[in-house]
Amino acid sequence: MKIKELEIKGKTFLAPLAGITNLPFRRLVKECGCAVVCSEMISAKGIFYNSVNTLTLLTSREDEKPLSVQLFGSDPESMGQAAAFVEERGEADIIDINFGCSVKKVVKQGAGVALMKEPKTSEAILKAVRKATNLPFTIKIRSGWDGSGQQAFALANIAQDAGVDAITIHPRTAGQGFKGFANWDLIQRIKETLSIPVIGNGDINCVEDAARMLAQTKCDAVMVGRAAMSNPYLLAQIEAYVASGTYKNTEPSDIFRTMERLISLYVAYFGEIHATRMLRGRLTWFVKGLPGCSAFRKELARLETSDQALDLIRTYETAGN
Repeated sequence: MKIKELEIKGKTFLAPLAGITNLPFRRLVKECGCAVVCSEMISAKGIFYNSVNTLTLLTSREDEKPLSVQLFGSDPESMGQAAAFVEERGEADIIDINFGCSVKKVVKQGAGVALMKEPKTSEAILKAVRKATNLPFTIKIRSGWDGSGQQAFALANIAQDAGVDAITIHPRTAGQGFKGFANWDLIQRIKETLSIPVIGNGDINCVEDAARMLAQTKCDAVMVGRAAMSNPYLLAQIEAYVASGTYKNTEPSDIFRTMERLISLYVAYFGEIHATRMLRGRLTWFVKGLPGCSAFRKELARLETSDQALDLIRTYETAGN
């Protein structure tokens, strides 16, 4: 699969998740076997106004490439300027525009999924970004504001005509958020109408889900979000299954080593104090469904140091054996 001239060596993309897909987590997922990782959603206006917090989100490392940087906003001029700025930094391999976020504070700005009701503004944004950058250019959309998918079809065709190089579709409506079921039929129907690559997203919780989406919709790749939080090996398992028809199950020992690696990455990036506070919640992702996980989570809530976190993990692992 190619996005513009960029060769994608695999079928898996890590979805952008606010507050989750920071640099340490992206590096972890990349180490676990994901083909393409994506930044958190980054404000074009934050870049425009040189916000320190926003610019920090653009920090990257060579070992996570290829990296997709996702921007959001509603003003064509600032979106174009933000895209040019990202390209100039030289760290992003793909620029992605968010047309799917249904969080109220984003929608109130006229950004995210709000743009799917504004085809003229959307087209202006797409043309401004395409003019501003030579990087591979993608967008992520939803079904729209109702179940018909008409807004998704309209935006997909506008995007292709404007020079967008690939489209990711999360086939839930704006009102659904992450509830209900994703309508994979819409992915298939849009794939049939476009000549550019289509990436499917939504309701991929295991390897078999990804295989069914690829087979049913004929999409070019799959994007996984929340399921990767508890099992970052899922992306590699999907890759293995696509290539060979088999995959290795994730063992508890794999998960414990991954937790230790995340601690190391977080501390190196955020510093001991801030990292430890964040890890109180982050480490709970990995133990979902394991015996004794409730007591372990309670202990994590009292974390003060990374050494304490490592001791808790090793004690929990030993108790399980």
